[in-house]
Amino acid sequence: MNSVLMSMRLPFLVLAPVCVLLGLATALMSKGQVAVADLLVVLIGAVAAHISVNTLNEYQDFHSGLDAQTSRTPFSGGSGSLVKHPDAANAVGVAALCSLAVTVLAGGYLLVRHGLAILPLGVLGVVIILTYTRWLNRQPWLCLIAPGLAFGPLMVAGTHFALTGEYSVLAGYVALVPFFLVNNLLLLNQFPDIEADRRVGRVHFPIAYGIRASTWVYGTFVLVAFLVLLAGIVREAIPALGAIALIPMAAGAMAFLGALRFGGDIQRLLPYMGLNVIAAVATPLVLGVALIIGL
Repeated sequence: MNSVLMSMRLPFLVLAPVCVLLGLATALMSKGQVAVADLLVVLIGAVAAHISVNTLNEYQDFHSGLDAQTSRTPFSGGSGSLVKHPDAANAVGVAALCSLAVTVLAGGYLLVRHGLAILPLGVLGVVIILTYTRWLNRQPWLCLIAPGLAFGPLMVAGTHFALTGEYSVLAGYVALVPFFLVNNLLLLNQFPDIEADRRVGRVHFPIAYGIRASTWVYGTFVLVAFLVLLAGIVREAIPALGAIALIPMAAGAMAFLGALRFGGDIQRLLPYMGLNVIAAVATPLVLGVALIIGL
């Protein structure tokens, strides 16, 4: 059981509730109130989806042999639980399928509740979960944007739709902030695993284009996320209080500068990988809270 829990990567599961919170904030801005039952279903489905992609990644990386070759850091390389306890592999695989089933059931409830309009988001989300480790990691550009797509437009805009029954330009716009920052979260975390990933056939962005180019993409994504948030505030689509989210976003700028200096030196890069996590998690969290307070 401990191996299964470790494979879920529990400390990182906070990202799903944070993105749901951001979708909740835009829903409250649009409707003023939401159904608590719908919110619970969305939250359960989002966390289950995150658990599913994590456990499936652990299961498949163990069977490909990648886990045995990876030098783990606090932010990358998986939990390593199956390397220590290979007898738990089947249990982790079952956990991946069960959590995916919970996600599909939550989506089924929302489908009945709101109709077919939410189906494309659900189908795309399931496709990302099932293909991320074995296929998307071999497509540099798709692998680059898949994490942000899942936690940004799919989770934020999907939450908004699930709580309001309609799509929103504001939700789609706000979702661009986690889109760029979560892409960066996975991008920088790939740096320590480049050689191990290459040996098992992965071709993600840092493998295909190198650390230097990947670092500049990282910096571009931070800049675009900053401009998206700033433009929303200037145009008054986002309350002025939302500017407070620029504070944790600054951690991403610091991570970019650190990656420019130490991208190839993983031990010296580690503190900046921590700042990367802060930017990706704290920015949408603070923005969601600011939107709710600003109602």
